[in-house]
Amino acid sequence: MADITLNHVYKRYGRDKPPVVRDFHLEIRDREFLVFVGPSGCGKSTTLRMIAGLEEISEGEIYIGGRLVNDLPPKDRDIAMVFQNYALYPNLTVYENIAFGLRLRKQSRHEIDLAVRKAARALEIESVLDRKPRELSGGQRQRVALGRAIVRNPQAFLMDEPLSNLDAKLRAQMRTELIKLHKTLGTTFIYVTHDQIEAMTMADRIVVMKDGVVQQIDTPENIYAKPANRFVAGFIGSPRINFIEGKIEEEPDGRLAFHTNRFKLPLPQDTSAALARAKRIGKPVTMGIRPENVNLEGLYADAVITGVFKLDELMGADRYLHLDIGQDSLLVVRVSPHFRPAEGELVRVVPDLSRALFFHPDSGERIH
Repeated sequence: MADITLNHVYKRYGRDKPPVVRDFHLEIRDREFLVFVGPSGCGKSTTLRMIAGLEEISEGEIYIGGRLVNDLPPKDRDIAMVFQNYALYPNLTVYENIAFGLRLRKQSRHEIDLAVRKAARALEIESVLDRKPRELSGGQRQRVALGRAIVRNPQAFLMDEPLSNLDAKLRAQMRTELIKLHKTLGTTFIYVTHDQIEAMTMADRIVVMKDGVVQQIDTPENIYAKPANRFVAGFIGSPRINFIEGKIEEEPDGRLAFHTNRFKLPLPQDTSAALARAKRIGKPVTMGIRPENVNLEGLYADAVITGVFKLDELMGADRYLHLDIGQDSLLVVRVSPHFRPAEGELVRVVPDLSRALFFHPDSGERIH
């Protein structure tokens, strides 16, 4: 078992080109399930490959279990990598694929057999050990790839979008299996995905990346409720958070309100105090409010938004209304699946302003 440290790591492809990973500093705890998430091209897979030794780092240091590994080849880093494409040998059986790395280590036949069957039992693939990869489903192939990693008993597992080739139902099942596997093995897992649902459901901590730069490192709960900036708030959450542009103004009674050209929303005392401390009175801000925090009725009855119903999405237990609130903006609201207004109907909704987030319009940083 091992903790892993990345100490101000950079990656450049060419001396004159900007870094694709910039000043990455992170301490990954022993036995932690850490997930890198971000859009395509943000540097998450490159970072994982630098930890594995498949990419050279341009600057900085990487430690695994307290040992500097900058110059160590992948085979000497005592980690196991699980890839998106499974990378199985098509001419070998499942048993032989799982055993392959142990045979290279020249372990005894008895040790190999014990390790392979133990991994197959944990992954529930004992019945397919004699089959070839072409005879397996996508989920079974992924389990074989995991089994090949498990038998090596590495200090850490590195997984690069291992579920992206599976259908939605199987992906959900495999997420559960990976969480159970992590608890059973008690090993450090580092997992790369562009799927925020995978990140939110599996991680102890999430690293959100954009353009090679870490935006936030925190628990799933804090990433969702206390995003560091507008990018994180917009990337995490489905449906996406609503962003509304406006200005903070002081009312005649001394209260602060969020103003747009269509409505004004009197703000709670704590929120007003935070915005005053940030010197945003009379200045523009971006308000973020998640669809589940906008209701047809609520505590803030004097804070009402009226929108024109445009379309809806039925998601089983919930229905999401899209309301035109002006400013070329649609407000997405979660309601009961039984509520469906007529097209063009005016709908009044009440945002829970105690859960509203406010961001600086230029830097995008959240105003605390």
